[in-house]
Amino acid sequence: MKNIISNYFNFIKFEHSIFALPFALSGTFLVKDSGLPEARTIVLIILAMVGARSFAMSINRIIDTNIDLKNPRTKNRELPEGKIKLSNAIIFSIISLLVFIYAALNLPRICLLLLPIAAVWFFIYPFTKRFTFLSHLWLGVALGASVLAGWLAAGGNISSSIPYILGLAVTFWTAGFDIIYACQDYNFDKENKLHSIPSKFGIKNALLISRIFHFLTVLFLIILSTLTKASFIYWLGVIFVSAMLLYEQSLVKENDLSKVNLAFFTINGWVSIGFFVFILLEKLI
Repeated sequence: MKNIISNYFNFIKFEHSIFALPFALSGTFLVKDSGLPEARTIVLIILAMVGARSFAMSINRIIDTNIDLKNPRTKNRELPEGKIKLSNAIIFSIISLLVFIYAALNLPRICLLLLPIAAVWFFIYPFTKRFTFLSHLWLGVALGASVLAGWLAAGGNISSSIPYILGLAVTFWTAGFDIIYACQDYNFDKENKLHSIPSKFGIKNALLISRIFHFLTVLFLIILSTLTKASFIYWLGVIFVSAMLLYEQSLVKENDLSKVNLAFFTINGWVSIGFFVFILLEKLI
C-alpha cells in the first residue's frame, strides 16, 4: 500500500504543489486590507489547487507517455515503467477533476464558471510542445492564473488589477524556470522535433530569455507594491525573491547544467514559500 501511494505521489510530483499553492494563497490574502480569510475558504482553496494540479499533472503524464518512454531522462516515470496502469492513471485524473469541481462548487460562483477554461487549458498544455516553443508561457499562465483563482475565491473583484499583476509575475517566474529545466532535453527535443525555447534558440540564448523573464517577475512585484500600498515587509519579500532568482540563474550555464535540479526544485520552492511568508507577515504585523 505504501508503494502504491508513493507511486501516485511521484506520478504527479505532489511535492511540486509547493510552487503554485503559496502564490494562490498570496492572492487570497491580498483581497483584504487587514485580517485573514476564513479558515473554510483557505481549506477549499487548498483542496481546489491540489485537485486542479493533480488533474493537470496526470493528464500531462498520460498524453506524454510515449514521449517519456523514449526520453532517457523520463523513461523511468511511473507510466512508461508500468508502475501505474494507463487505465488507473485515467481514473486518477477523473477523481482529481471531481475534487477540483467539488471545491469550486463551494466557493464563489465565478470560480465554477471559470473552471472549464482552466480544465481545457490544462488539457491543451501537453500538446503545446508539439507545435510551439511558447509552451513555457502556456505553463506560466496556468500557474499565474492560480493567483486570480485565489483572489476570486476569497471574494475579490475580477476587475481589480492586483491579481493580474501578481499573476504576470508568477507567469514569467514559471516560464523562466521551466526554460532552465527544458535545457536538459535540448538534444532530445531537437531529435524528436519537439518545440521549446532551448531547442529553437539554443541553450545560451534560452538562459538569456530565462533571465529576462525573471527580471520581469521582479518588475511586476515592484509594480504590485504601488497598487497595494505595501509596507517595508513586502519590500523585504521582493528583495528575497530577487536574491533567490539571481542565485538560481547563477547555478546554470551553457556548458554546465549539472545544478539544474537544485535551481529548479529547491530554489523555486524557497521563492514561492518565501514570498507567501512575507505576504502573511505583512497581514499579521
